[in-house]
Amino acid sequence: MSDEHHHLSHGATADTGPRLAPLPEDHWDPSTRELLAPIPRDADGRLPNVFTTLVRHPGLFRHFLPFGTHLLRAGRLPDRSRELLILRTARNTRAAYEWGRHVPLARAAGVTEEEIRRVGAGPGAQGWTPADARLLRAADELHRDAGLSAATWSALAADHDEAQLIEITMLVGQYHMVAFFLNSAGTPLEPGFATEVLPAPAGADGNTAERGHGHG
Repeated sequence: MSDEHHHLSHGATADTGPRLAPLPEDHWDPSTRELLAPIPRDADGRLPNVFTTLVRHPGLFRHFLPFGTHLLRAGRLPDRSRELLILRTARNTRAAYEWGRHVPLARAAGVTEEEIRRVGAGPGAQGWTPADARLLRAADELHRDAGLSAATWSALAADHDEAQLIEITMLVGQYHMVAFFLNSAGTPLEPGFATEVLPAPAGADGNTAERGHGHG
């Protein structure tokens, strides 16, 4: 995928607002409240915009939430591995909302500030452990090729069981799907998370990143 493609804006801009607005709480009917009830509220007492937007499709939301929650809260991957895969996917898909919401989760999982910045530079950047570099490379291959190379699969299989290998591919796929929705709907990132800036596209060598403004 070209850098020119990465620079294109997705969804709506800050000037025009989202294409599909989060559903205000005073518009929730009893069924909507039931669907949203399991979701933890942010510190300001509000629910994340991704959920209050997606709930506009109640039937899909009802089936989406258990799958996404399982991957995020009950998956077989270590929390740190999961968040590295999600952050790299957010960077690859230019999903500023996804990046902003998951940087705090990555910190909580033990990813350092330096490592969070380095995610933008990719698996070839100096400083990654071999295990971390393999995860980032897996995210990149799935994004670029819709599959893992034989070499990457074999390397991952050395320290992941079968269920974890399945989960790596499904997790990256899940967060691609969510990024497609967020970017297309123009879902706005909540102010409390807006300081987490999505890394700019890498240079031609794929090993450098710039700080830049995301969309969403």
